[in-house]
Amino acid sequence: MREIHHWIDGQEYKGTSGRFADVFNPATGEVQARLSLATKAELDHAVAQAAKAQVAWGATNPQRRARVMMAFVGLINRDMDKMAEVLSSEHGKTFADAKGDIQRGLEVIEFCIGAPHLLKGDFTDSAGPGIDMYSMRQPLGVVAGITPFNFPAMIPLWKMGPALACGNAMILKPSERDPSVPLMLAKLLQEAGLPDGVLQVVNGDKDSVDAILDNETVQAVGFVGSTPIAQYIYERAAQNGKRAQCFGGAKNHMIIMPDADLDQAADALIGAGYGAAGERCMAISVAVPVGEATADALIEKLIPRIEKLKVGPWTAGTDIDYGPVVTKAAKENILRLVQTGIDQGAELVVDGRDFNLQGYEDGFFVGPHLFDRVTPDMDIYRTEIFGPVLTTVRAASYEEAIGLAMDHEYGNGTAIYTRDGDTARDFASRINIGMVGINVPIPVPLAYHTFGGWKKSGFGDLNQHGPDAFRFYTRTKTVTARWPSGIKEGGEFNFKAMD
Repeated sequence: MREIHHWIDGQEYKGTSGRFADVFNPATGEVQARLSLATKAELDHAVAQAAKAQVAWGATNPQRRARVMMAFVGLINRDMDKMAEVLSSEHGKTFADAKGDIQRGLEVIEFCIGAPHLLKGDFTDSAGPGIDMYSMRQPLGVVAGITPFNFPAMIPLWKMGPALACGNAMILKPSERDPSVPLMLAKLLQEAGLPDGVLQVVNGDKDSVDAILDNETVQAVGFVGSTPIAQYIYERAAQNGKRAQCFGGAKNHMIIMPDADLDQAADALIGAGYGAAGERCMAISVAVPVGEATADALIEKLIPRIEKLKVGPWTAGTDIDYGPVVTKAAKENILRLVQTGIDQGAELVVDGRDFNLQGYEDGFFVGPHLFDRVTPDMDIYRTEIFGPVLTTVRAASYEEAIGLAMDHEYGNGTAIYTRDGDTARDFASRINIGMVGINVPIPVPLAYHTFGGWKKSGFGDLNQHGPDAFRFYTRTKTVTARWPSGIKEGGEFNFKAMD
């Protein structure tokens, strides 16, 4: 059985805990590797070594750090297909989707090449007689990233790119379910010129997470995952005096107005609701058609599109729409929630419960589901299903529709489909959700903007990538300097007001 180890001080580190996690092939249900889980002592060792390596890296000219990012971009492009194959084999997403996972992370690394500009401070000449003031951004030291299974390339790249470009060392704790690509990225960074020890990849479970949160050397933690864990990490990090940006669950609504292009809206819902088997924090899981006529017409357009979806392993060809979910437990939870929806009175319009793929009976495949006439009191509306299940909540008016999205506890992403500019502008202005799409189903911002949800979808003041990331991974030091132009007479014991 293949074993997957840690990456510490620029080399594979086998680990001594004797504890392992199984890494599955989601398409077959078979265990394909064993992942070594770190002890607290191993995690603390990785942090201590990172702190030593960070001193020289933090003192390196930002332009030289940016050159490492530039070389890293070229290496990622070189090995894109190789990494996408490994990603698909561990996560289950299609090959094209796996390449998209890597590409959206790569774009953040490209943005980080601009680190010298983003790290510039401010300067005020002659703030007072002979007095200049300036500020500078300096790295925090050692920071940590705790990343999820659903984007095993993109989210680690979102974390490591800005953190390293700012001059920090990073401890990356990737998901135990698909850990190989983060290790491949660490090796590419070494090839790109990153000094050994500046990026440490430590595999582990809750014990490792707690060790990160309790380690006094770690100055900041970035996390993406479920809301309960996001809140736990945010609170424990804050208690230990660390910065934290923690992103949690989602229940993303798409409002479909009566004037919308329903073919366009239906196509968008198919991609946004069922792509990656629904295992995206930006997936649209709630369709909100306004008016009974709009709802009836939308359902009529959705059914044949959903029934044509091709579900299978990533190796089956380029026409596969989505693959398995990541674990057997995830599959069972999705099907349990589907049954809850039926029991609570929702109308199951497309039933994927009996989906079975010949030759892959032990895989973690879930057929596509479509619910209609869902109400806000139902579990399938309140809960993040994280699977290929689209729920439809009919609204009588625009105000009722926008109220549904605004009243939900999650506030990650949302979208509206309409031809009316006034409606679109009102929606974008009023909605209390972090990322908004207007005739765009998954409004993930590009790398030079910032990504983050509101309400229980995000904990912390600063978001991922874009300028916010450079603020998060640095602290500002402000210097007031005076160079007297004349002869200084006597000592001064009081603060003088500036003339």
